[in-house]
Amino acid sequence: MSLVPAATGQAAAVKPDTTGADSLVIAGMAKLSTCDWPGKLVATVFLQGCPWRCGYCHNPDLIATRQAGTLAWRDVVTFLERRTDLLDGIVLSGGEPTRQAGLGAALSQARELGFGTGLHTAGAYPRRLAEVLGLLDWVGLDIKALPTAYATVTGVPGSDKRAYQSLRLVVGSGVDHEVRITVDPLVHDGPGLEALVETVRQAGAKRIVLQEVRAEGTRPDYAAALAGRRLSDVIGSLPEWPDGVAVRAES
Repeated sequence: MSLVPAATGQAAAVKPDTTGADSLVIAGMAKLSTCDWPGKLVATVFLQGCPWRCGYCHNPDLIATRQAGTLAWRDVVTFLERRTDLLDGIVLSGGEPTRQAGLGAALSQARELGFGTGLHTAGAYPRRLAEVLGLLDWVGLDIKALPTAYATVTGVPGSDKRAYQSLRLVVGSGVDHEVRITVDPLVHDGPGLEALVETVRQAGAKRIVLQEVRAEGTRPDYAAALAGRRLSDVIGSLPEWPDGVAVRAES
């Protein structure tokens, strides 16, 4: 007896798999990084698309959500298979990697190959973040401002709720993590930054890093407004930070 369905005169539509790792839209890959996961040698894969419009974003080409990818996930896997004894792990970055449904499948494949798994996220999609936390060994989470100033940074009303929900998820998961605060002199001042650090500490973050904003690669209007101001212009007169808070300034 034949198990082939009878022809109907019209081919059935085959829906593309939007949740598998091959669905990832990848903008590029750094084959070796020593800074994307502290203490680890990793490959960093940049996923296309971000829902937020932060002025200090130095990868604006990764924001567009309809941009085609430049690298297939299978090519990433082929690369990783040749680096099993050379790399500690892989970091999925962006853009905003939790925007893409294939994220979990990609993390699972990386783990099956024996790699540690890290994630850079701004917490824009807390539901998907919750789905993949169990597949992660480390998370670098960006917290951008106090809730009242969040939309000033991201350009998106309500973004604070998503980010702070993600902060609670990461802390509650027990996954090793680092919360990064990019100190934007156009948004942050000393007292506000102190309040932000304390808010993140009270949420239970294990490690907080204050990092320098970089004018290179940002929109010309943002770079002009920044006018050379640095992280030191915001924190220069502040007292020493408590344990678990570090400053990562450009030299």
